[in-house]
Amino acid sequence: MAVLPICIMGDPVLHAPAAPVDVITDEIRTLVADMLETMDAAPGVGLAAPQVGVALRIFTYTYPDDDGAPWRGVIINPELWIRPIEPGEPDPDDEAEGCLSVPGERFPLRRSDAAVVSGTDLDGAPVRIEVSGWRARILQHEFDHLDGVLYIDRIDDSDWKTVQKIARKRGWNRPGVSWMPGVDDVDA
Repeated sequence: MAVLPICIMGDPVLHAPAAPVDVITDEIRTLVADMLETMDAAPGVGLAAPQVGVALRIFTYTYPDDDGAPWRGVIINPELWIRPIEPGEPDPDDEAEGCLSVPGERFPLRRSDAAVVSGTDLDGAPVRIEVSGWRARILQHEFDHLDGVLYIDRIDDSDWKTVQKIARKRGWNRPGVSWMPGVDDVDA
């Protein structure tokens, strides 16, 4: 297993839909193991294959369940269903979201409070996850990555302008920019 560099906003792989996985090979299993190690090293609660430069419909996730037990896994070729989003402005304290591909930044974003994701696991077996709260937010966030959408693409205009200023200052928003968990000093 290896920790992989994480692509930063502006890299084309983050802004285009990912391709389905046709066959689960040893290469896919190695990629998933590397993604889990990278997610843990970052540290993050989710990681999509495009974030490590691989344009495939795969994401990993980790977060405690309602009883505090580990909730961790991988979904290949996921499909997502969500409950309608409650209208209104997001709460900046309770709904601030971050992303390993926009390291060190958090912005409020309203998401659905419930989500269902189905797909397959590394053995090709069907998986169906039905969650609410932060776990639902994680699944929506990672699923967006597979469609070439970053959470900053969904935030309000004034926050989006702030992100663009940050990106210019840090040299982001161009191809090939990445950071290495455990090596680079970023506050992901």
